This record gives sequence, C-alpha cells and structure tokens, in this order.
Amino acid sequence: MTIAEPSTLTDMTACCTPVTGGAMDTESAAVLAKALKAVADPARLRLLSMVASQPGAEACVCDLTEPLGLSQPTVSHHLKVLVDAGMLHREKRGTWAYFSLIPGALDSLAGLLSSTSLRD
Repeated sequence: MTIAEPSTLTDMTACCTPVTGGAMDTESAAVLAKALKAVADPARLRLLSMVASQPGAEACVCDLTEPLGLSQPTVSHHLKVLVDAGMLHREKRGTWAYFSLIPGALDSLAGLLSSTSLRD
C-alpha cells in the first residue's frame, strides 16, 4: 500500500512540517516546489491579487485578460497553473470560467515557508 502524494497546499499543511522544521521528504518537496513555481511568475502573482481584490474574491476570466495585458489563452494558461497548484478554484458558468481563491491556500504556503510550526 502506498500513500498518495498530497495534491494541494492545504493537504500538505496537514502532513508536513514547515521548511525550517526539519528535512522534507521527496513528495512534500515536490508539492511545495510546484506551488512556489506557480507564484514565481509576475503575471500569476498579479492574477492572485486581482482575484483576491474582487467582490467575493472571485473573478471571471473575461475580466482578467484586459487589465493583465495578455491574450486570453495566456491568461487561461496562468490560471490553470494556479488551479493545479491548489491556489484557485475554477467553476464553469455558461461559456465563462470563474476563479476564486481556495480558502487558506496562501496562508498554507506562507506557513510552510515560515519558522513557526503550523501544527500547534
């Protein structure tokens, strides 16, 4: 029997210590690296900020393209990376996709990088 790799940051905080709390195992490092790669792009950081600043912390992809100054396919790609990293939730409504922050995802990432344990 094998243990499945955590798929999101929220899952990871339940089983993993912060980076400064001891040596990480391979699976935990892979999940954290995926999250860090997702936020290591200026456009993705702006997208997270734009979604978070909308009423209800939710935005339609149609409202994110113009302010970002990127094409719709490029914005959609960046949003998919953030969804796959466990930071955004995607909901299809008609022909449009709406994105919202996953509660606690950014806090989880910050906690895993801090020297304070999340297990207290």
